[in-house]
This record gives sequence, structure tokens and C-alpha cells, in this order.
Amino acid sequence: MNNKEKVKASLDKLIPSLEEVSDWMYENPELGFEEYKTSEHLINYMRSNGLEVKTPVGGLDTAFSSSIGSSGPLVVLCVEYDALPEIGHACGHNIIATASIGAGIALKEIAEDLNIRVKILGTPAEEGGGGKIVLLDEGEFEDASCSMMIHPAPYNVANPTLTTIQQYKVEFFGKDAHAAGAPEEGINALDAQIQLFVNVSTFRQQLPRTNRMHGVIVDGGFKPNIIPSYTSSEWYLRALNGEDLDVLHKKFMNFVEAAALSTGCTFKTQSPDYRYSEVLNNKVMYDLFIENSKDVGREMLYEDSSIQGLGSTDMGNVSLAVPSIHPMLSIDSGKAVNHQPEFAAATITKGGHKAIFDGAYSMAATIVDLAEKDLWSKL
Repeated sequence: MNNKEKVKASLDKLIPSLEEVSDWMYENPELGFEEYKTSEHLINYMRSNGLEVKTPVGGLDTAFSSSIGSSGPLVVLCVEYDALPEIGHACGHNIIATASIGAGIALKEIAEDLNIRVKILGTPAEEGGGGKIVLLDEGEFEDASCSMMIHPAPYNVANPTLTTIQQYKVEFFGKDAHAAGAPEEGINALDAQIQLFVNVSTFRQQLPRTNRMHGVIVDGGFKPNIIPSYTSSEWYLRALNGEDLDVLHKKFMNFVEAAALSTGCTFKTQSPDYRYSEVLNNKVMYDLFIENSKDVGREMLYEDSSIQGLGSTDMGNVSLAVPSIHPMLSIDSGKAVNHQPEFAAATITKGGHKAIFDGAYSMAATIVDLAEKDLWSKL
């Protein structure tokens, strides 16, 4: 039995329990940096399969790591497990977590023969919290030869387009007044937010299809008869690279300032001290991943020519520091796309379960190829 056959045999035994873990996560979603029950559940599962697990990691309470192998090049398998507000695991992090953990466990018995080290790294708060960026800064990817993960989607794409992103909080400050009795005494902070949305909406006609501006009003006032003195909104700006995002930032700030000037409000903008970078998928790795996916009957497209699914991830920051891949695997979700309740439901169907097995096998088999063919210097 060769090493890939050993991986497949190991996963055949693991898959029923991996599916149970994924389904449990679906029923018990937790938000970023609050994944206490989830991280404990994953850690207990890993320990029950003979792994030693360290937690917390990198100063993050819900991060964890497990190391396999004693020498050789290091591969980091990224585990994501935070959910979305209101709609739970509609980004399929339950599949990401179980696929990466499954790949790591499947490599446990052959790591020494392959002369590799594998780190299963629990990375919290991908949905805006930048957990991987923190762990990158804390040295958890130090000495890594490469890193990888898979992500569920409505399609199979080995080299997806994933953009850089900057988050913003925009606050407008006006003056309270009775909306009917003395409206002339007020300065309407909600009007400023609405004007900002109008400015952005108008600009979208000229926005390149590779860029995105989208936001929501978080605080729009209290009652219709009170002119709001304070409102806030949250925004995501996305572009293919940092240079394009800088241009988008300048335009957005002009829209904010114009909204304030036209309504008489003052404003304040805040952003995290980090950006999610664009993902640079490593060609050697995704070529191997494509070929290994065929072993489990999954045909992967090289890239998505329609540029659909311009999402963003903190895996982008990892990919700029370490050769990485972030392939997208279909879960047969029909018309449902990521961040829809119907997509969350699809993660625990036959298609969702198959993505766990296929993703775990294709990642582990790719690592086998890197080791057996000694491709580390080619990354």
C-alpha cells in the first residue's frame, strides 16, 4: 500500500466521526474569538485520535495547535471554525475545520517516513477578526515551507480570485431635535448615512467588476420623532490588490466627507490596524491538488474566469508570507451561495460530507507529493 492509499484508508475510517463533528458544529455555531465550545470540541476530537494539542496559542484563547512529525519541512494545515451572526455556518467553516483536521490525522502514521512535520493550526475569527494575522505575527507560521486549507463553495476552483479587504466603521454626529416640533433645530445624522449610501451606490456604476464597496447601517437612531444626533455604519472595501484598494479608500473617504458637508454633520472613521491581503495561490501546490482531486472523482477548474465569488480571507496574509493554497470545493448547494442559510444547510448534506473527505484527501495527498517528489524548493 503506497502512502496515498494509506491516507485514503485512514480517511475511510475517520469520515463518519468527521461528519459527526461537522454536523455538531452546524448545530452549535459561535462567533469569532468566542468559539470556546467549538475549539474544545475540536481539541477533544483530536486528542481522541492520538494527537497532542496545545491551547491557547499566540495569545488567542480559542486558538490551538498540534504538531506531527519530528523533522523535515513543515506544512501548516489551517483550521477555521467561527460562524456568522444570525446565519451560523453559512460559510462552511465546519467543513474547513474537519477537512484540515482529517488531513492531519491521516498523515500522522506516515509523517516520519515522509520526513515531514505537519502542524494543525486552529485559527479563530476568520470572519473579520483576522485570527491568522495575529498568529502569523506571533510566529505560528515561522519555518513553514507551505500552508493550505480548503473552502466550501458552489463550485470547484483550485485558484480562486480572493481579494484584499479593508473594514471601516463610519460615525456621523449631528444634533437631536423634535422631528415635527422643531426640525430646524436639529442636524440629522441619519441623513448623512443615507447620503453616504447614495454616494457609494452612484459610484458603483463606474466601479470595476473586481472591486466592491458594501455596507450596513448599524445604528440609525431611536424613534421617528427624534432627529438622530448619532448614526453608525460598517463597510467593507475590496480590490484585487493593495494598490487598487488605496485608490478605493480615497474615493470612499471623499464620499464620507461629502455626506457630512451636505448635512452639516461631523464624522469619524475607524479601521482595524490590519488588512486582509489578496490570496496568492501557489501554482505547484494547486496543480498537485487538481490532480489529487481526480483520485476522489472531483474535477477542479484551474480558475474562475467569470470572477464570481470575490470574497476575502486572512489566509491572504498567510499566502504572502508562506506558499499557500485556498481551493474552493463544491458542496452541491444548488442555487445557494456562501452566506445564505440554504448554504449552511447544505454543509451537512451528502455533498457537504463529501467535501470533507475530498478536501482532506486532496490536501494530504498533495503533501505526500511534495515530500516524495522533493518539491519544496519549487514552491
